[in-house]
Amino acid sequence: MKALVIGGTRFIGAHVVRALNEAGAEVTVFHRGKTANPLLPDVTHFTDPLAAYPITKFPASLQTDWDVVVHMVAMGEADGRAAAAHFAGRAGRLVMVSSADVYLAYGRLTKREPGPVEPMPLTEASALRTIMFPYRGYEEMLGAWAHNYEKILAEQAIRAATDLDWTILRLPKVYGPEDNSDLSTVYGFRANPEWRWTHGHVENVAAAITLAARHPGARCSIFNVGEANTPTMGERLSWLPKRQPGEAIPPPFEYQQQYAVKTSKIREELGYADVVDEKLSMIQLASSVAG
Repeated sequence: MKALVIGGTRFIGAHVVRALNEAGAEVTVFHRGKTANPLLPDVTHFTDPLAAYPITKFPASLQTDWDVVVHMVAMGEADGRAAAAHFAGRAGRLVMVSSADVYLAYGRLTKREPGPVEPMPLTEASALRTIMFPYRGYEEMLGAWAHNYEKILAEQAIRAATDLDWTILRLPKVYGPEDNSDLSTVYGFRANPEWRWTHGHVENVAAAITLAARHPGARCSIFNVGEANTPTMGERLSWLPKRQPGEAIPPPFEYQQQYAVKTSKIREELGYADVVDEKLSMIQLASSVAG
Protein backbone atom coordinates (compact mmCIF):
# COMPACT_ATOMS: atom_id res chain seq x y z
CA MET A 1 0.00 0.00 0.00
CA LYS A 2 1.30 3.45 -0.98
CA ALA A 3 0.42 5.90 1.78
CA LEU A 4 0.95 9.65 1.87
CA VAL A 5 0.84 11.38 5.26
CA ILE A 6 0.44 15.15 5.17
CA GLY A 7 2.02 16.80 8.20
CA GLY A 8 3.28 13.58 9.76
CA THR A 9 6.38 14.68 11.63
CA ARG A 10 5.07 15.83 14.97
CA PHE A 11 3.22 14.19 17.85
CA ILE A 12 0.25 12.23 16.50
CA GLY A 13 1.44 12.28 12.89
CA ALA A 14 4.77 10.68 13.73
CA HIS A 15 3.00 7.83 15.50
CA VAL A 16 0.68 7.40 12.50
CA VAL A 17 3.65 7.21 10.12
CA ARG A 18 5.27 4.64 12.36
CA ALA A 19 2.08 2.57 12.64
CA LEU A 20 1.49 2.60 8.88
CA ASN A 21 5.11 1.61 8.27
CA GLU A 22 4.83 -1.27 10.74
CA ALA A 23 1.62 -2.37 8.98
CA GLY A 24 3.64 -2.78 5.78
CA ALA A 25 2.73 0.41 3.95
CA GLU A 26 5.18 2.27 1.73
CA VAL A 27 4.93 5.66 3.46
CA THR A 28 5.75 9.13 2.15
CA VAL A 29 5.56 12.17 4.42
CA PHE A 30 4.82 15.66 3.08
CA HIS A 31 5.99 18.45 5.38
CA ARG A 32 7.95 21.70 5.58
CA GLY A 33 11.19 20.03 6.64
CA LYS A 34 11.38 21.97 9.88
CA THR A 35 10.78 19.08 12.28
CA ALA A 36 13.06 16.09 12.84
CA ASN A 37 11.44 13.41 14.96
CA PRO A 38 13.32 10.35 16.26
CA LEU A 39 10.03 8.44 16.27
CA LEU A 40 9.92 8.46 12.48
CA PRO A 41 11.04 5.28 10.73
CA ASP A 42 13.04 5.27 7.50
CA VAL A 43 10.42 6.58 5.06
CA THR A 44 10.37 8.92 2.07
CA HIS A 45 10.10 12.64 2.74
CA PHE A 46 8.84 15.36 0.40
CA THR A 47 9.64 18.72 1.93
CA ASP A 48 8.27 21.96 0.53
CA PRO A 49 7.30 25.40 1.88
CA LEU A 50 3.81 24.66 0.49
CA ALA A 51 3.33 22.35 3.46
CA ALA A 52 2.84 25.33 5.77
CA TYR A 53 -0.80 25.38 6.79
CA PRO A 54 -3.28 26.09 5.55
CA ILE A 55 -2.06 23.80 2.77
CA THR A 56 -3.86 25.04 -0.32
CA LYS A 57 -1.44 23.79 -2.99
CA PHE A 58 0.48 20.58 -3.52
CA PRO A 59 3.76 20.23 -5.46
CA ALA A 60 4.03 18.34 -8.72
CA SER A 61 5.96 15.61 -6.91
CA LEU A 62 2.71 14.57 -5.22
CA GLN A 63 0.72 14.38 -8.45
CA THR A 64 0.66 10.63 -8.45
CA ASP A 65 -1.73 7.91 -7.34
CA TRP A 66 -1.92 6.89 -3.68
CA ASP A 67 -3.76 4.03 -2.03
CA VAL A 68 -4.41 6.24 0.97
CA VAL A 69 -3.72 9.84 1.94
CA VAL A 70 -3.85 10.73 5.64
CA HIS A 71 -4.30 14.46 6.15
CA MET A 72 -3.20 15.31 9.68
CA VAL A 73 -3.48 19.09 9.33
CA ALA A 74 -6.64 19.96 7.39
CA MET A 75 -7.54 22.96 9.53
CA GLY A 76 -10.39 24.65 7.69
CA GLU A 77 -12.40 25.14 4.52
CA ALA A 78 -9.55 26.29 2.25
CA ASP A 79 -7.25 23.36 2.92
CA GLY A 80 -10.16 20.91 2.98
CA ARG A 81 -11.22 22.05 -0.49
CA ALA A 82 -7.64 21.96 -1.77
CA ALA A 83 -7.07 18.41 -0.58
CA ALA A 84 -10.40 17.20 -1.96
CA ALA A 85 -9.69 18.78 -5.36
CA HIS A 86 -6.11 17.52 -5.59
CA PHE A 87 -6.69 13.94 -4.50
CA ALA A 88 -10.07 13.25 -6.11
CA GLY A 89 -9.50 10.44 -8.57
CA ARG A 90 -5.90 10.20 -7.35
CA ALA A 91 -6.29 8.60 -3.91
CA GLY A 92 -7.93 5.33 -3.00
CA ARG A 93 -8.99 7.01 0.23
CA LEU A 94 -8.51 10.42 1.84
CA VAL A 95 -8.46 10.18 5.62
CA MET A 96 -9.04 13.46 7.43
CA VAL A 97 -8.02 13.84 11.06
CA SER A 98 -10.68 16.00 12.67
CA SER A 99 -11.59 16.85 16.26
CA ALA A 100 -14.34 16.31 18.78
CA ASP A 101 -14.54 20.10 19.08
CA VAL A 102 -16.99 20.02 16.13
CA TYR A 103 -19.87 19.08 18.40
CA LEU A 104 -22.43 21.55 19.71
CA ALA A 105 -21.53 20.39 23.22
CA TYR A 106 -18.17 22.11 22.78
CA GLY A 107 -19.92 25.39 22.11
CA ARG A 108 -22.05 24.86 25.23
CA LEU A 109 -18.94 23.99 27.24
CA THR A 110 -17.05 27.10 26.17
CA LYS A 111 -20.18 29.26 26.55
CA ARG A 112 -19.97 30.43 22.95
CA GLU A 113 -23.32 28.85 22.17
CA PRO A 114 -26.09 29.48 24.70
CA GLY A 115 -28.63 26.78 25.32
CA PRO A 116 -29.33 23.67 27.36
CA VAL A 117 -26.73 21.07 28.21
CA GLU A 118 -26.20 18.56 25.39
CA PRO A 119 -26.88 14.91 26.25
CA MET A 120 -23.95 12.55 26.74
CA PRO A 121 -22.19 10.61 25.45
CA LEU A 122 -21.58 12.26 22.11
CA THR A 123 -22.01 10.05 19.07
CA GLU A 124 -21.08 10.66 15.46
CA ALA A 125 -24.68 11.76 14.90
CA SER A 126 -24.67 14.37 17.70
CA ALA A 127 -25.44 17.98 16.75
CA LEU A 128 -22.56 20.13 15.53
CA ARG A 129 -21.72 23.68 16.55
CA THR A 130 -23.54 26.45 14.70
CA ILE A 131 -21.10 29.21 15.66
CA MET A 132 -17.93 28.79 13.64
CA PHE A 133 -14.23 29.46 14.37
CA PRO A 134 -13.97 28.43 18.03
CA TYR A 135 -10.43 29.76 18.54
CA ARG A 136 -10.67 33.19 16.97
CA GLY A 137 -9.38 35.74 19.41
CA TYR A 138 -6.70 33.33 20.67
CA GLU A 139 -4.25 33.81 17.79
CA GLU A 140 -1.61 35.40 20.00
CA MET A 141 -1.71 32.39 22.32
CA LEU A 142 -2.18 29.60 19.77
CA GLY A 143 -0.76 30.95 16.52
CA ALA A 144 -2.07 32.48 13.31
CA TRP A 145 -3.71 29.17 12.31
CA ALA A 146 -6.39 29.73 14.97
CA HIS A 147 -8.05 32.51 12.97
CA ASN A 148 -9.46 30.29 10.21
CA TYR A 149 -9.45 26.97 12.08
CA GLU A 150 -12.77 25.22 11.63
CA LYS A 151 -12.85 21.44 11.35
CA ILE A 152 -16.57 21.51 10.55
CA LEU A 153 -15.86 23.35 7.29
CA ALA A 154 -12.90 21.11 6.48
CA GLU A 155 -15.10 18.04 6.97
CA GLN A 156 -17.83 19.51 4.78
CA ALA A 157 -15.37 20.27 1.98
CA ILE A 158 -14.01 16.75 1.93
CA ARG A 159 -17.41 15.07 2.21
CA ALA A 160 -18.72 17.15 -0.71
CA ALA A 161 -15.97 16.00 -3.07
CA THR A 162 -16.88 13.71 -5.93
CA ASP A 163 -14.73 10.78 -7.06
CA LEU A 164 -13.26 10.55 -3.57
CA ASP A 165 -13.44 7.81 -0.95
CA TRP A 166 -13.08 9.58 2.41
CA THR A 167 -12.93 8.76 6.10
CA ILE A 168 -13.12 11.29 8.96
CA LEU A 169 -11.78 10.63 12.45
CA ARG A 170 -12.78 12.93 15.31
CA LEU A 171 -10.06 12.85 17.94
CA PRO A 172 -10.28 13.33 21.72
CA LYS A 173 -7.70 15.05 23.92
CA VAL A 174 -4.53 13.13 23.06
CA TYR A 175 -1.71 12.52 25.51
CA GLY A 176 1.61 10.71 25.45
CA PRO A 177 5.29 11.01 26.26
CA GLU A 178 5.85 13.63 23.55
CA ASP A 179 2.95 15.96 24.30
CA ASN A 180 0.58 16.57 27.21
CA SER A 181 2.97 14.37 29.16
CA ASP A 182 2.35 16.31 32.36
CA LEU A 183 -1.35 15.48 32.04
CA SER A 184 -2.27 19.06 32.72
CA THR A 185 -5.59 18.24 31.05
CA VAL A 186 -6.33 16.08 34.08
CA TYR A 187 -4.43 17.63 36.99
CA GLY A 188 -5.49 21.11 35.88
CA PHE A 189 -9.16 20.22 36.41
CA ARG A 190 -8.96 18.91 39.97
CA ALA A 191 -11.42 21.63 40.98
CA ASN A 192 -14.05 19.92 38.79
CA PRO A 193 -13.97 16.30 40.02
CA GLU A 194 -17.33 15.32 38.46
CA TRP A 195 -16.47 16.58 34.99
CA ARG A 196 -15.62 14.18 32.15
CA TRP A 197 -13.39 14.80 29.13
CA THR A 198 -12.54 11.95 26.78
CA HIS A 199 -8.80 11.35 26.34
CA GLY A 200 -6.80 8.97 24.16
CA HIS A 201 -3.24 7.72 24.37
CA VAL A 202 -1.32 8.67 21.23
CA GLU A 203 -0.53 5.04 20.36
CA ASN A 204 -4.21 4.12 20.49
CA VAL A 205 -5.17 7.15 18.42
CA ALA A 206 -2.53 6.31 15.80
CA ALA A 207 -3.73 2.71 15.70
CA ALA A 208 -7.30 3.88 15.09
CA ILE A 209 -6.22 6.17 12.25
CA THR A 210 -4.12 3.41 10.68
CA LEU A 211 -6.94 0.89 10.89
CA ALA A 212 -9.46 3.30 9.34
CA ALA A 213 -7.02 4.10 6.54
CA ARG A 214 -6.89 0.44 5.53
CA HIS A 215 -10.30 -0.99 6.42
CA PRO A 216 -12.92 -1.27 3.63
CA GLY A 217 -15.68 -0.68 6.16
CA ALA A 218 -14.41 2.83 6.87
CA ARG A 219 -15.37 4.11 3.43
CA CYS A 220 -17.22 7.44 3.55
CA SER A 221 -17.77 7.20 7.29
CA ILE A 222 -17.10 9.30 10.39
CA PHE A 223 -15.69 7.79 13.57
CA ASN A 224 -15.10 9.09 17.06
CA VAL A 225 -11.76 8.04 18.53
CA GLY A 226 -10.77 7.79 22.20
CA GLU A 227 -11.01 5.68 25.32
CA ALA A 228 -13.89 3.21 25.57
CA ASN A 229 -15.15 4.74 28.82
CA THR A 230 -14.57 8.27 30.09
CA PRO A 231 -13.96 8.52 33.85
CA THR A 232 -14.59 11.68 35.85
CA MET A 233 -11.62 13.87 36.67
CA GLY A 234 -11.97 12.76 40.28
CA GLU A 235 -11.76 9.11 39.27
CA ARG A 236 -8.66 9.76 37.17
CA LEU A 237 -6.99 11.67 39.98
CA SER A 238 -7.71 8.86 42.42
CA TRP A 239 -5.50 6.56 40.31
CA LEU A 240 -2.70 9.00 39.56
CA PRO A 241 0.26 10.05 41.71
CA LYS A 242 -0.57 12.96 43.98
CA ARG A 243 0.80 16.35 43.00
CA GLN A 244 0.89 19.66 44.72
CA PRO A 245 -1.82 21.90 43.28
CA GLY A 246 -0.32 24.22 40.69
CA GLU A 247 -1.23 27.78 39.95
CA ALA A 248 -3.08 26.91 36.75
CA ILE A 249 -6.68 28.09 36.79
CA PRO A 250 -9.08 25.94 34.76
CA PRO A 251 -10.88 27.68 31.89
CA PRO A 252 -14.18 29.39 32.72
CA PHE A 253 -16.19 26.60 31.11
CA GLU A 254 -19.75 25.56 31.79
CA TYR A 255 -18.81 22.41 33.70
CA GLN A 256 -22.37 21.13 33.82
CA GLN A 257 -21.67 20.29 30.17
CA GLN A 258 -19.83 16.99 30.20
CA TYR A 259 -17.56 16.17 27.26
CA ALA A 260 -17.65 12.41 26.98
CA VAL A 261 -17.45 10.90 23.51
CA LYS A 262 -18.81 7.47 22.60
CA THR A 263 -16.30 5.43 20.61
CA SER A 264 -18.19 2.17 20.12
CA LYS A 265 -18.76 2.67 16.37
CA ILE A 266 -15.12 2.23 15.36
CA ARG A 267 -14.80 -0.70 17.74
CA GLU A 268 -17.90 -2.50 16.49
CA GLU A 269 -17.76 -1.71 12.75
CA LEU A 270 -13.99 -1.88 12.18
CA GLY A 271 -12.98 -4.18 15.03
CA TYR A 272 -10.73 -1.56 16.59
CA ALA A 273 -9.12 -2.50 19.93
CA ASP A 274 -6.76 -0.44 22.06
CA VAL A 275 -3.10 -1.33 21.65
CA VAL A 276 -2.20 0.03 25.10
CA ASP A 277 -4.33 0.12 28.23
CA GLU A 278 -5.58 3.69 28.71
CA LYS A 279 -5.72 3.67 32.51
CA LEU A 280 -2.36 1.95 32.96
CA SER A 281 -0.70 4.18 30.34
CA MET A 282 -1.94 7.32 32.07
CA ILE A 283 -0.68 6.06 35.45
CA GLN A 284 2.71 5.12 33.98
CA LEU A 285 3.07 8.47 32.23
CA ALA A 286 2.17 10.43 35.35
CA SER A 287 4.56 8.34 37.41
CA SER A 288 7.44 8.87 34.97
CA VAL A 289 6.93 12.63 35.05
CA ALA A 290 6.69 12.64 38.84
CA GLY A 291 9.86 10.54 39.06
